[in-house]
Amino acid sequence: MRLIIVKAFLARERLIREGKRVDRRTKVLEFGNDEAIEYAILSHRWVGQEVGYDEMVGLAKMAVEERDEIRQRNGYQKILQSCEHAQRDGYEWLWVDTCCIDKRSSAELSEAINSMYRWYENALVCYAYLHGVPDPRLPTESDDDRYPDFRGWPEWFSRGWTLQELIAPSNVQFLNKDWQSIGDKRTLAPTLLNITGIPDDILIHGLDGNRPCVLKSCRGQPIGGRREWRTELIP
Repeated sequence: MRLIIVKAFLARERLIREGKRVDRRTKVLEFGNDEAIEYAILSHRWVGQEVGYDEMVGLAKMAVEERDEIRQRNGYQKILQSCEHAQRDGYEWLWVDTCCIDKRSSAELSEAINSMYRWYENALVCYAYLHGVPDPRLPTESDDDRYPDFRGWPEWFSRGWTLQELIAPSNVQFLNKDWQSIGDKRTLAPTLLNITGIPDDILIHGLDGNRPCVLKSCRGQPIGGRREWRTELIP
């Protein structure tokens, strides 16, 4: 898997912010063995303009205007904030799906999709960024007024990838819109069970290689004139 070199990325960003010269040869992405290194991983909802692989590696070579446009994107700020969290937590490597996969390569994209569960499982921490939650805590009840398009829950829970990204990592840390910690999947297990239908023991202990459940997709209630699919774990 290709990972962000946290120290190198933050150093490059600091030099750009201070208006200093950036060495264009400095690497901010490098391949690593997910079973041999300790890394953090980001789970998030794609919103607006994200930052792709080519933009990530080519940032230092761009004209100032183009570079600044990328750095002002919410997608870039997610990478920056994730790297800062990873560094504070002592991690030298970080994986973010938007920029760590060269999606121009169908072979690389296919490999990433097939390896995704293992990558989340082997991460020492998964940062689940809930950009639609402004409060210092995860909502404990459905709120159709605040989240009208997602069954009354934050948008992150509507993602197709959410199921595996909740189950696979042993340590999932939830962060709100301002990147403040709002709990982990163990302490929030009762609420997560209410939202997702994933049993507490699966959230807390994982699958343990026994696969004690099956996946079932069931059609949900109409939302905004359309029907959405909800994936649940059925014991």
